Amino acid sequence: MIKEKNKIKTIVDYYGKNVFNFSAMKKYLTNNVFTKLKNSIESGIELDEKLAHDIAEGMKNWAVDNGATHYTHWFQPLNDSVAEKHDCFLNIKFNKPIMDFGGSELIKGETDASSFPTGNLRATFEARGYTIWDYTSPAFLRNESSGIVLCIPTAFVSYSGETLDKKTPLLRSMDAINTEAIKLLKLFGNEDVKKVKAMVGVEQEYFLIDREKYLQRKDLIYTGRTLFGAKSPKGQELDDHYFGAIRDRVGKFMKEVDEELWLLGVPAKTEHNEVAPAQHELACIYEECNIAVDHNQIVMETLKRVATRHNLVCLLHEKPFKYVNGSGKHNNWSLITDNGKNLLNPGKTPHENLQFLLILSCIIAAVDEYAILLRASCANTSKELRLGASEAPPAIISCYIGEQLDEVVDSIIKDGVATFSRAVGTIKHNATGLLDLYKDVADRNRTSPFAFTGNKFEFRMVGSSDSCAMPITVINTIVAKKFKEAVKELENAENFNDSLKKYIRDNFTRHKRIIFSGDGYSKEWEDEANRRGLPNIKSSVEILKIFNDTAVVDLFEEFKVLNKTELLSRYYVEIEKYISIISIEAKTMINLAKKMFLPEGIKYSEFLSNSINEIKKVNENLDTSVQYELLVEVIDNIRKMKDGIDMLEKVLYDSLKEKDIINRADLFYKNVKLAMDNLRKPTDNLEMIIDKNMWPMPSIGDLIFEVSGY
Repeated sequence: MIKEKNKIKTIVDYYGKNVFNFSAMKKYLTNNVFTKLKNSIESGIELDEKLAHDIAEGMKNWAVDNGATHYTHWFQPLNDSVAEKHDCFLNIKFNKPIMDFGGSELIKGETDASSFPTGNLRATFEARGYTIWDYTSPAFLRNESSGIVLCIPTAFVSYSGETLDKKTPLLRSMDAINTEAIKLLKLFGNEDVKKVKAMVGVEQEYFLIDREKYLQRKDLIYTGRTLFGAKSPKGQELDDHYFGAIRDRVGKFMKEVDEELWLLGVPAKTEHNEVAPAQHELACIYEECNIAVDHNQIVMETLKRVATRHNLVCLLHEKPFKYVNGSGKHNNWSLITDNGKNLLNPGKTPHENLQFLLILSCIIAAVDEYAILLRASCANTSKELRLGASEAPPAIISCYIGEQLDEVVDSIIKDGVATFSRAVGTIKHNATGLLDLYKDVADRNRTSPFAFTGNKFEFRMVGSSDSCAMPITVINTIVAKKFKEAVKELENAENFNDSLKKYIRDNFTRHKRIIFSGDGYSKEWEDEANRRGLPNIKSSVEILKIFNDTAVVDLFEEFKVLNKTELLSRYYVEIEKYISIISIEAKTMINLAKKMFLPEGIKYSEFLSNSINEIKKVNENLDTSVQYELLVEVIDNIRKMKDGIDMLEKVLYDSLKEKDIINRADLFYKNVKLAMDNLRKPTDNLEMIIDKNMWPMPSIGDLIFEVSGY
C-alpha cells in the first residue's frame, strides 16, 4: 500500500497508473478509435494506419498530463538488453512552442543499426535502422532523473528489412502457434476458438550485495561476476537462507521494487529469499508471452535501478559467486484460448482427454526432435558456469511429466489406450488444527530442464540475465511444427478416433526417450541419457552451430519466424558475444593479478621474511618454522600465479589471432577458460594465507553475508 494525501491506497487503486492501458485509452481516445485499437490488440485484427495520428495525439495528451516531456521508442536489440533514444515533445510552429507528437513519430523511429549487434547483417557504414511500434504491448511512463519519459515498445529492423531484435521473431512465433493450434482444435469441433495465446510466467532470480563493497571489486564491475575469491567458511550448507525471513534492508528494497512495477502494470506476485546467501527471487503472474518478455525487461531494469537507491547492487549474472548457487529465470509456458481454456490442463481423467493427450504428445515430440535447438536458445558462456550444478538442470534436455501422466503414457504405448488415471491423493495430518490436504497429482522435479507442473511446462534452463524472447520463440515454433504435422495427418482421416489414438501412441513411442522422472543431476542419468541417444553438449560454441543447420533453417522459414540470413546473424552475434565476454574476463584477471594480487603476494613474502630476520636477531634459537612454512607457501603460489598470468596472456592473444571466428570461439572454450581457472587457483590460495587487512578486495563471504544477514 502507498499513501496519497493522507489516504492509504491499495494496489488495485494504483496498479497500471503509469500505463497507457484500456482505461487510459478510453479516456483519451474517441470511442471509435478506442474500439478499433482494442479489437486489434485482443483479436489480432490488423490496425488501420490511418488511426495512428488520433492514437498518437491521445497517447501524447495522456503522457503530458502525467508530467512527461520526452518519448522514446523502447526496443530490444540482440544484446539481451533494451535500448532507447529520447525525443522531446517540443516543436516550433509559427514561431511558437507546441507539444507535438504525430502518427508518423508513433509508428516509426530511426536509429543507427550498425552500432548494435547484427551478426554481419549490417556493415559499419550501413547505419540506418527503423523502430516500429508494437501496438499489442502498452506504452508506459518511466520516472527518471532527467524527467518523465513515455516509453513505446517497438520492434527493430534494418534498412533492408531484416530483424535486428528479439521482439519481432517472438511475435511471428506467436502467430505461428496461434494458427496451428486453432487448426488442431478444429479437429475436435472447437469452432468457437478464434485465438490461442502462448502464455508465460517468469521467475527472476538475482543477487543483492552492498554497493560500497561492490565498488572495491573490479571483477564485479567489469564482468558481473567474481573472477577471484576463496570459498567462504559458510555458504548455503545449512539451507537457512531459502525462504528465510527477509531482512529489513532487503525488504525495503523489495517494497519499492513492487510499487514501481505495479505502477507500470507489471504483475509482480511472489518474492522470497533464494537458496544462496544474498540471492532472491521475484515472480510475475502469467501474461501473453510478448507482454511477459517486455515486463521481464522492465523487472530487470527496475531491480538494478532501485538497488542503487538503497546503496545496493543487483547482480543478474548467472554465476556471480563460484561456490554457491547461480541464478536462473524459469519460464512457465502454457497455451490459453480466447475463451479462457488452458490447453495444457489434463482434467481429472487425462487418459480420456484425447485432445490433451494429442497436445502433450506433440510437445514431447517437439522437445525430443529439437532438443539441441532448445538448449541453444539460451546458450552462452555464463550458462557453462551454471548448468549441471546443484541449482540448475543439466545440459541434457529431458522432459518430466509426473507419475500420473507417466502411467498414462506407458499404458498407451503398451496397449494402445489408457484406461486409468491416478486419482488425486490427500495428505492426512492426524493433528488437531490441521486440515487434510488435497495434493497435486504429481511431484515436482527441479532437476528437469523441461518439466510439466500441472497445467504448464517449466523451462528451467534460461539464465537470469537472458531475455526470455528467444527460448519462447523456439518453444512456440517447434510446437507449432508438431501441431501442423498432426493436423496434416488427421484432418482427412477416415476414422478420426482410431487414427487419433494411433497418432498419439506413435508419438509417445517414438519420443519416449525424452521422458525422464529421476535425478537429472546424477552420473547415472548421464550414462542412461547416452544409452538413449540424447545429446549432452556442454560447449556453447558447439551447441550454437544448430542455428546453421538446414533442418532448423527450414523450420524457421516455414513459419516465417526467421529467414536463413536472420538466423545466421543470431549465430554470429552469440559467437561474437561469447568471445567478447571471455576476452573481457581474461583481460580483467590479468590486470588484477598483475596490479593487485601479485604485488600483494610479494609484499607479504617480504613481511614474512622480515619477521623471520627480526626474530632471529632477538634470539637465534627461537622457532620461526611457522613463518618459514608460510613464506615457502606464499612464494610457491606467487610463482604459480606468475606462470598463470603468462600462460593466460599467451593463450588469450594466440586465440585472438585466429581469423576464423568459430575456431576462435572454440579456442576460447578449450584454452582460455582453462587458463583462467589455472590462474585463479594460486590467487585464491594466497587469499587464505595473507592477512585479511592486507588483501586488496572484500572476500566472497563479505559480499554474500553483508546484506542478507544469514
